[in-house]
Amino acid sequence: MNSNKQQHRVLTLLYLAPTALILLVFIIIPIIYTLYLSFFDWNLIAPTKNFVGWRNYLTIFTDPVNQKVLLNTLGYIGLLLVLNFVIPYVISIIVQFFIHKMQGVYKIIFFIPSLFSLVVGAMVFAWIMNPVSGPIALFLRQIGFTLPNWTNSGGLAIVMLCLITNWKVFGYNFVLLLTGLGSIPQNLIDAAQVDHIPKWRLIWDVVLPLNKSMAFYVLILTIVQGLQYVFTPINVITQGGPYYGSSNVLYHTYLNAFVLYKTGNASALAILTFVIFLILLFLEIKFVEGRDADAPI
Repeated sequence: MNSNKQQHRVLTLLYLAPTALILLVFIIIPIIYTLYLSFFDWNLIAPTKNFVGWRNYLTIFTDPVNQKVLLNTLGYIGLLLVLNFVIPYVISIIVQFFIHKMQGVYKIIFFIPSLFSLVVGAMVFAWIMNPVSGPIALFLRQIGFTLPNWTNSGGLAIVMLCLITNWKVFGYNFVLLLTGLGSIPQNLIDAAQVDHIPKWRLIWDVVLPLNKSMAFYVLILTIVQGLQYVFTPINVITQGGPYYGSSNVLYHTYLNAFVLYKTGNASALAILTFVIFLILLFLEIKFVEGRDADAPI
């Protein structure tokens, strides 16, 4: 019996070894090395690195450019929470409790845009919304209006880039939220209807509390997407301009590392982003994965 257990343990370790090796080489070691580089001033070329301690981390919060990028990132996240969480949640409630029919059709219609590449979407959107020669600009010109040059305005650029990211993410979040609403026990809904409880009261007091785990999961997912997905349209259209007005933390990390060769600053930003992701992962495990097994989604 002991020999069988030992054999199973060895086989388990052998099966896990390739995955563990990949994690070690491509994730754990790079994270440790990035943490190491965050305490140095280095340009990727010089043979020596200058130790600067916590200066790179302090620069994140004291340098005006970094402060601007952090505020941009909060703006991206806030706007994407509205576009990719609040709006799909409201639409999923309407479809589930007011329309009832053709839910599969709505899932397909909203999910299809997420199948296309963000690069392609960004290029098509940039052509459509070109303030000089795009079809929207030409149409507005015919009726006496002009399309603002949004690429030269940080605020408008953030809004436009969020709209590009929105069509990629919206459908996926909508499907998740609608699935969560559909998993609520029907007998609770029927009991509330028998008691003639108003539908808005049913949604507020019954549906939303029972669906809070799925909603919180989508909320966390939307924040992560706000940090990640918007990188592609920034890189394709604005390159973080004008004057870092449309940059976010991830793009600024890339810019510092591979364009400006400020490896220490880039590493500090990467570690800060990593810590944010760890916090979001902890919250997701605590409030979603760690919920009571008998609690409805």
